[in-house]
Amino acid sequence: MNGRKALMRDYRDRKVEAGIYAVRCAVSGEVWVGATPELATRRNGLWLTLRHGRHMEKTLQAAWSAHGEATFTYEPLEAIEDEALGPLGRSSLLKERRAAWIEALDAKGLNR
Repeated sequence: MNGRKALMRDYRDRKVEAGIYAVRCAVSGEVWVGATPELATRRNGLWLTLRHGRHMEKTLQAAWSAHGEATFTYEPLEAIEDEALGPLGRSSLLKERRAAWIEALDAKGLNR
């Protein structure tokens, strides 16, 4: 098997982990919490939209624009590993856990 096929197989067979994450600004102390079906790749998508000034959460985009990328961190908070839930059950659990983390951290919510 050539290298490309092996890489494609490995990507297809990887374990996808849904969960809750936080984005923190070290300068302002602000925290945003979101839920995602794939924790491992969410940071890349967030940073891409923020770098281009197109993130839907205006407070996060404003803080990013004011303080710069170097002041932000991405932190996975909780993994949702129960595959027996199915897509609807997992979605419901993600919403529930996201709300709990927003309250616990006194954070702002992200849609994703």
